[in-house]
Amino acid sequence: MITVNNISKRIGKIQALDQLSFSAENGMITGLLGPNGAGKTTCLRTIFGLLTPDAGHAEIDGIDVAKQPVAAKQQLGLFPDPFGLYERLTPREYLRYFAVLSGMNKQDADTATTRVLSQLRMEDIADRRCKGFSQGQRMKTALAQAIVHQPTNIILDEPTRGLDVMSTRVLRELLLSLKQQGHCVLFSSHVMQEVAALCDRVIVMSSGKVAAIGSPQQLCEQTGQSSLEEAFIQLIGTDEGIAA
Repeated sequence: MITVNNISKRIGKIQALDQLSFSAENGMITGLLGPNGAGKTTCLRTIFGLLTPDAGHAEIDGIDVAKQPVAAKQQLGLFPDPFGLYERLTPREYLRYFAVLSGMNKQDADTATTRVLSQLRMEDIADRRCKGFSQGQRMKTALAQAIVHQPTNIILDEPTRGLDVMSTRVLRELLLSLKQQGHCVLFSSHVMQEVAALCDRVIVMSSGKVAAIGSPQQLCEQTGQSSLEEAFIQLIGTDEGIAA
């Protein structure tokens, strides 16, 4: 479970986050939805400990990120850029490296690597170098890296950016599988179709604040609109930065 408690963060002259509060539950996919500049990425970077809030705090499974950063990060998986893989390594080598980096001993790292390769059905590419991988293969390897140390929570920042249609579909299936296994999945997006298809709960953000919280259906009912896109526009008062 991820909890954000009254976080504020100013970057230069911009108030990126303004007393932001919400929670993301285990066994659910929660989406941060907002136009460009709403503070989605700043929020996720603060949760992961890459940025220090000016006020407020984030908790991962009850662990304060600022006070116990190592313990918090052990319960958190961050989906990296699939195009930033170490191309000279095989997925098995890549995953083992990050498992050890997260604090596992070599034996546990080998076991965890084998487990996640099987879980994501990657045995056929496990011992091939990542150079020359397709988008889908890169995406699977990146997601495997995020979950190899068995975190309860997974964070993704606009995960389908740059992916083709088939790779996007594979990613959706993987995220739904993680949800079914009881993980807390939190991702940011401004793509309506993506959010409507995946999210159990949506945090609508605008100017660093929460504009609304609810399921896609609840947000439509709340605004009297028939689609999430129209509900979103009504909630934030603009259609800037929205993708269909």
